[in-house]
Amino acid sequence: MLVNFKELGEFGIRRILQRGADFADIFFERRSSFSVKCEENRVENVTSGVELGAGIRVIKNGKTFYGFTNRLSKDAIAGIADLLTSGNVSANTPVDFRELPEKYPNFIEGEAELSTPVERKIDIVRAANEKAREFGDRVKQVTVVLRDSLQEILIVNSLGEIIKDIRPRVVFYVLVVASDGTVLQTGYEPVGHLGDYSLFDAVSPEEVASKAADRALKMLKARPAPSGTFTVVISSQAGGTMIHEAVGHGLEADLANQGLSVYSGKLGEKVANDVVTVIDDGTLRGKYGTTAYDDEGVPTQRTVLIEDGYLKSFMYDRYWAMKTGNLSTGNGRRQSYMHIPIPRMRNTFIAPGNSEPESILEDTESGIFVVKMGGGQVNTVNGDFIFEVNEGYLIENGRVKEPIRGASLIGNGPKILREIDAVGNDLGFTIGTCGKDGQGVPVSDALPTIRI
Repeated sequence: MLVNFKELGEFGIRRILQRGADFADIFFERRSSFSVKCEENRVENVTSGVELGAGIRVIKNGKTFYGFTNRLSKDAIAGIADLLTSGNVSANTPVDFRELPEKYPNFIEGEAELSTPVERKIDIVRAANEKAREFGDRVKQVTVVLRDSLQEILIVNSLGEIIKDIRPRVVFYVLVVASDGTVLQTGYEPVGHLGDYSLFDAVSPEEVASKAADRALKMLKARPAPSGTFTVVISSQAGGTMIHEAVGHGLEADLANQGLSVYSGKLGEKVANDVVTVIDDGTLRGKYGTTAYDDEGVPTQRTVLIEDGYLKSFMYDRYWAMKTGNLSTGNGRRQSYMHIPIPRMRNTFIAPGNSEPESILEDTESGIFVVKMGGGQVNTVNGDFIFEVNEGYLIENGRVKEPIRGASLIGNGPKILREIDAVGNDLGFTIGTCGKDGQGVPVSDALPTIRI
């Protein structure tokens, strides 16, 4: 559908270049979305909608100017282009437009469409709700949410490139609240991917609900977490929230090059133990943070950020690549056409090592075993972080013992990278929405089993 706007994009770029720009692009977007929620045994909040608009960016003399509109006409595009540029109209700047290959079918699980009937979507949330409530009277509340979106983008830029990408996404989660009359605990389990409803061929709604309910009930029996300094083993089931927050944000080029990251000025230096390699990869088929092209039309790629302990690269968008004399790594992302692209993570993880996960535990005399991480936050300037633990256990004599509740991990990102002394040969991904500068974008992150 957006292919109809190629001519409009070419018109806008030529108009901008007549007034002078170092770089310009127009980001056309059409996004259809659907959401349904089941709570208190009732299906409610069934919503759907469509957004359509264009964002126009001009970079000149190291400064960025941005505007957007949902009126897709020559008059509207010309009006914003003129507002963003200054100076007299000069001779036409020649630009030869060409379409880049459509790559999205290679990255999507299933089809590049979302044709599942609404009735089937409602059946999915009902099935999960019923399964969670089968766990007994201690289950007090169940919330099930299913969302999907189909994002179609067309980018036209002053390099003459015309890029098309299609991104179907499905996300599903179950939140269970359990109580024994005294203690209240929650269990949360999300799944999602870049793809269609084949998501539920890989994992059923009942499986997701069972994990959430089981987690909430296990934590009812847990003892309060001890305080102090501990060896921590994090399971691959826990997901990579810690690496995303404690390390990943500090490796985004805008923060790193403004001195707002603990990793600023450290390219080429050793920042982690030899066993640690950190990667951000936008090319992993079906992962929640994957796209064929980023939101600036740059092909996504696998970017090694830390290799064998040494800092190799930051994550760049076009602007920070231009500003620092580097190449974009395909990390320019935006929430929608109403937002400017900035450096963002995609699928970020510590690469698997050589150790068996069981041997890591057996070799740990005492400590904490984290099976599921919760939310967290980090100070990117100094690397200090705090994360919740949704499911954790004590380790005694190399064995997983009783569960603990109310645990938080408090530490420092650069410090823990140096203290990771064992990396498992497994890898487990989780999904989320990453917030930065008022924008949210879909991401996934992962860890192998690691010991800190």
